[in-house]
Amino acid sequence: MARARQERAEVTRQSILDGAAEAFDSAGFGSTSLSDIAQNASVTKGALYFHFPSKSALAQALMADQFDVTSLLATTEQPGVQTAVDLTHQMADALRNSVRVRAGIRLAIELGSFTDPSPTLYNTWIDTLGNYLTPAQGRGDMKAEINVRDVAAYVVGAFTGVQITSQVRTGRADLHERVTDMWTWLLPGIVPPRRMPRFDPAGSPRVRDALGLGDGSRHIVAAG
Repeated sequence: MARARQERAEVTRQSILDGAAEAFDSAGFGSTSLSDIAQNASVTKGALYFHFPSKSALAQALMADQFDVTSLLATTEQPGVQTAVDLTHQMADALRNSVRVRAGIRLAIELGSFTDPSPTLYNTWIDTLGNYLTPAQGRGDMKAEINVRDVAAYVVGAFTGVQITSQVRTGRADLHERVTDMWTWLLPGIVPPRRMPRFDPAGSPRVRDALGLGDGSRHIVAAG
């Protein structure tokens, strides 16, 4: 009986998160009410408050959720530059197809711009990318003089801007192409010329296949 109650409670919690994500993705934090969320989730306000004491608590849960995509490649045997490239394409795919990720990104941008911002979520993503790039530098896949954390911070900032621009211009329909462009211009600045042929800014074949991107838009950067 206790286990059944726990399972029902978790189903309700997930329904609330889905309903909140739809509301926040559509209207943003300021224009979304708890009544909107309860209606979207088909739950009572009492059930909502049982799981989340406030709208801010829901927003924090969804913002934390957006970085779950970073775990998709965490078991890569030899993480490196291509891992970082692939991660941004995974994130692009999640933005196009997951309302929770879209809501989390929107909330992180809105709340980080207009309230007392917390760098924790961005730092988490920067740390993840840094963990992928550090061993790459040790193998000679990144220029020795490069500060890995600076590159990771730049990628997070660049991706954030790229996805916002893509959202405004095309509803993110061209997001993978714009992420490919981002890496096309960045890779020559961080990778030694002799190593350039190893990396595809359009994503590795495995990731492109998993995301259904095909192989028609490879942008291999020529070595210098």
